[in-house]
Amino acid sequence: MMRIAVLGPDPAQGFPDPATALHDPPGLLAMGGDLAPRRLIDAYVCGIFPWYSEGEPILWWSPDPRMVLEPGRLHLPRRFRRFLRTCGWEVGIDRDFPAVIRACATVPRRGQRGTWITQEMIAAYCTLHRLGWAHSVEVREKGVLVGGIYGLAIGRAFFGESMFSLRANASRVALTALCRALIDSGIQLLDGQVESPHLRQLGFAPMPRQDFLQRITVLCRPATRTDLAHLDPARLQPPALATPTSPAPAPAPDPA
Repeated sequence: MMRIAVLGPDPAQGFPDPATALHDPPGLLAMGGDLAPRRLIDAYVCGIFPWYSEGEPILWWSPDPRMVLEPGRLHLPRRFRRFLRTCGWEVGIDRDFPAVIRACATVPRRGQRGTWITQEMIAAYCTLHRLGWAHSVEVREKGVLVGGIYGLAIGRAFFGESMFSLRANASRVALTALCRALIDSGIQLLDGQVESPHLRQLGFAPMPRQDFLQRITVLCRPATRTDLAHLDPARLQPPALATPTSPAPAPAPDPA
């Protein structure tokens, strides 16, 4: 029987080599530790993320392959583009991170019982949001939150965590707005974590773990924060998202 590493209480403790992760269950690397900000940031930079259910110890994963997307390669079918052109929803960034993560934890998903977003995780990621690492995209219909997505921006990589939808297409609008924001911020890679048919439909593709680790080693050094809330909100609204993605023009220099 294969065993996994057990992390201690010190957030500065390093993680095992992701290459030692189990094949069954696929990607399980370690258990224990805590969700302190330092440990979480170190985990993502090493290609590792927490994923566990209420009542379980904290479990740390590094699956192989990893589902990733270059933000400019998000697949937008013609029908969805037509929907965007006439959609009156409002999109915002970092306006209500706690509401988005709580919705991700509570909105039922087809074929899934319960949630892996525990109260402990909600508290930990809200702390990361206050510290400037975690970000959310909110989609509202007449002021009511109907969809959203959240994750972490570290250097030039974004690590997606979860999204939800209370209306058809709402989570897809959130993801499309996120990709536009990532392009405008110079972020080059969006991590979708675990392979699924849904992510493939959106344009995500599997990347071998070793290649993924090499990529984020470059993109996450240095491990800096990214301010997504400063972006031009007009570029994130559904009608604007229907047009091809290209970086926003750089701001004009201040006059001498």
